[in-house]
Amino acid sequence: MINMYEVSETNEMIEHENLDVRTITLGISLLDCIDSDLKELNRKIYDKITTTAKNLVSVGQDIEKEFGIPIVNKRISITPIALVGAAACRTPEDYVEIAKTLDRAAQTVGVNFIGGYSALVSKAMTVSDENLIRSIPQALAVTERICSSVNVGSTKTGINMDAVRLCGEIVKAAAEATKDRDSLGCAKLVVFCNAPDDNPFMAGAFLGVTEADAVINVGVSGPGVVKKALDKVRGKGFEELCETIKKTAFKVTRVGQLVAGEASERLGVPFGIVDLSLAPTPAVGDSVAEILEEIGLERVGAPGTTAALALLNDQVKKGGVMASSYVGGLSGAFIPVSEDQGMIDAVHAGSLTLEKLEAMTCVCSVGLDMIAIPGKTSASTIAGIIADEMAIGMVNQKTTAVRLIPVIGKDVGEMAEFGGLLGYAPIMPVNEFGCETFISRKGRIPAPIHSFKN
Repeated sequence: MINMYEVSETNEMIEHENLDVRTITLGISLLDCIDSDLKELNRKIYDKITTTAKNLVSVGQDIEKEFGIPIVNKRISITPIALVGAAACRTPEDYVEIAKTLDRAAQTVGVNFIGGYSALVSKAMTVSDENLIRSIPQALAVTERICSSVNVGSTKTGINMDAVRLCGEIVKAAAEATKDRDSLGCAKLVVFCNAPDDNPFMAGAFLGVTEADAVINVGVSGPGVVKKALDKVRGKGFEELCETIKKTAFKVTRVGQLVAGEASERLGVPFGIVDLSLAPTPAVGDSVAEILEEIGLERVGAPGTTAALALLNDQVKKGGVMASSYVGGLSGAFIPVSEDQGMIDAVHAGSLTLEKLEAMTCVCSVGLDMIAIPGKTSASTIAGIIADEMAIGMVNQKTTAVRLIPVIGKDVGEMAEFGGLLGYAPIMPVNEFGCETFISRKGRIPAPIHSFKN
């Protein structure tokens, strides 16, 4: 039972501490849409999405009104399109036609984003996979709601360096294709290692092939709530600090569980998971960086930052798993630079560098996220950064990701504007020593020895 104190406490979190449900994401399998005729495939995809998701936005709005809980985004994730389009698509341009259909379907049902314009190539690429990957820059340039991802590595298979090299080129091409919008296309493209099948957060959402025909996944947020709670234990020991974070994460996750259950029942779609991530926004007071500074850092990036983030991430998970039986997705603390005012301030202050962010990704849930870099950065350097981050995920048996934005025409010290939840970011310097000879090697980095557990 929920008592009146808990109702009042939740209202306080919503009104003054930026608590929200970041997304309800409806996963839709498109495997039954597969057809060798491209026109027929597009028709089936459009009909399946617009039929299955026709009530998603209205149900989300009804839940918001009834419970007073903001649901920031309503989204759709779909079966990786490289699988769905393999029988019909012979060229990258064929895949762009599917992207346009997906965008039109997303617009029809009124969702913010649709994820799953994706390929899973951790071991090798099929012709279909490569065609989809090569289509990504054009697909992101001619659509508004499409989000794309490529999984290029895993603990079990190693890192597909051919795919890493290609993704470096694709990130650069996506930047060029959207250079009139500060290379915004790259903000909707993420490269993964160990990508989860049930992630509700964009740009990395897709519906894994082990999932049901349709499923509801919910992503919660709440950095502001955690920051406010930590104000009360300032100067206390680590035990009190950890207990406070756990209890707060429990409360935030319960809100997500409530929304997930309601959405599942009203849509007649099975409930999948709650992703209990701390996802920041550019709003003041809604920052993961500010939590780390409340823990005791002068600025994010100072010595101790990685340890503080490890503590935060672990306690969020421990509190969250007590609030829901089905926790999944990425689950933990996001550190996207452009979406977190505290991170932006730390870059301006000189305390936060690309190298420190990479170290932080060893213990957080995602990776190098929403980082603007000089537009002149080479494709091989971008691929090298991707390879480094994939190695962290592979060896540590965790999900890592890279969402870099080489902003064409801008250099270190200038600002890139993306708008909305994507925020804005200062252009960060990149190590200018090259890695092209390394990246040019063909094949795969083998999986680590501890991956062999059969």
